[in-house]
Amino acid sequence: MRWIHAAGRGLLVLLVVLTGYVASGARANEGAASGRGPLTLATAGDLTGYLGPLLEGWNRAHPGERVTLVELPDSADESRAQMATDLRDGDRHRFDVLNIDVNWTSEFAAAGWIRPLPRERFPLGTFLPPVVDTATYDGRLYAVPYVTNAGLLLYRKDVLAAEGVPPPRTWAELERYAGTIAPKHGLDGYAGQFLPYEGLTVNAAEAVYSAGGSILGDEGARVTVDSAAAREGIGFLARGVREGWIPEEALGYKEEESKQAFQDGRLLFLRNWPYAYVGASAPGSAVAGKIGAVPLPGPYGPGTSVLGGSNLAVSAHAEHPDSAARLIAYLTGERVQRQVLTRGALPPVRADLYEDPALIEAFPYLPTLRESVLAAAPRPKSPRYDQVSLAVQAVVHDAMAGRQTPEAAVRRLARELAALS
Repeated sequence: MRWIHAAGRGLLVLLVVLTGYVASGARANEGAASGRGPLTLATAGDLTGYLGPLLEGWNRAHPGERVTLVELPDSADESRAQMATDLRDGDRHRFDVLNIDVNWTSEFAAAGWIRPLPRERFPLGTFLPPVVDTATYDGRLYAVPYVTNAGLLLYRKDVLAAEGVPPPRTWAELERYAGTIAPKHGLDGYAGQFLPYEGLTVNAAEAVYSAGGSILGDEGARVTVDSAAAREGIGFLARGVREGWIPEEALGYKEEESKQAFQDGRLLFLRNWPYAYVGASAPGSAVAGKIGAVPLPGPYGPGTSVLGGSNLAVSAHAEHPDSAARLIAYLTGERVQRQVLTRGALPPVRADLYEDPALIEAFPYLPTLRESVLAAAPRPKSPRYDQVSLAVQAVVHDAMAGRQTPEAAVRRLARELAALS
């Protein structure tokens, strides 16, 4: 009988162990059913190293929903390619939350790669209004704005003060100052980002928008670029190179090359993102303390910037969508958004931060940036945005290089965009 008692005790132990496993599995299944659990956040390279510490704060407070940060290449094109590969492969996906460029939202949504999100879960009413439009497609919210951006006109305030003129508000003033004042001071006149890449699409769209035109309508279903406004906008850029107040060297500029030219004291005016103001104001810059920033000029007054920045989206294959939404709400909350600016030097999306006196003292361009963002517009929305951008780059670069007239360039761009729709 002794062996029977021993067997009974063994059976009891086995039942206890099995009960523990079942309970543990039930808890795991409960977590999965609630949509909560660990996450992976994919982003382009974090050049300032600010994002890791922000996520550590989340991980300490949410040990059951820990986030692993995956940094992709700095290049937007390479990051997009890796994200797209992952999103297409539902069986082997790595990424749950994606920090995507604002102009990818429509493409990713139309492809079914990212989930629509409930508006009520996020503080959209606290954001600068135009940024929310970058996160929608076909009337639905598919991402949440995380960082915004708008182009500014940086200028040498010491040079303009010496000439007794204010910063330009119109293209005519910009052209006149760039063509006459800049040479007197041994400077080139004006530059933007004119190499055929995404930066040129932005500069071209800003020129077209500032003249009152557009490139696409109805979420990419309608081509609207064949207009007098588009001819005026592209003509402004082409005329600058032809007349010499845009140096030919600028046809090879991206963000960094153009920033360096201004920072080295070689340019009177520069169109760039706010980070260029920070770099040009830093110790060691040849123009530190000598620069100002105003909204981009247009034909008749202030122009229209294109919105930059990034949005946070949830992969259609994410296993823990509730945790993903909770993480996005955390990253777009006031405390974290403040750190996005102070630690990452990136423009936040929350409107109240642009009126904070302490932040304005540390980042003097904030009021100008707020004005620019409020007047800004998204890049052309299209499910085939990457091909739209390539067409814009190629055509506008040809016009600026003198290989095609602005009129012919606009007609050609209209044909190429129509072929994509």
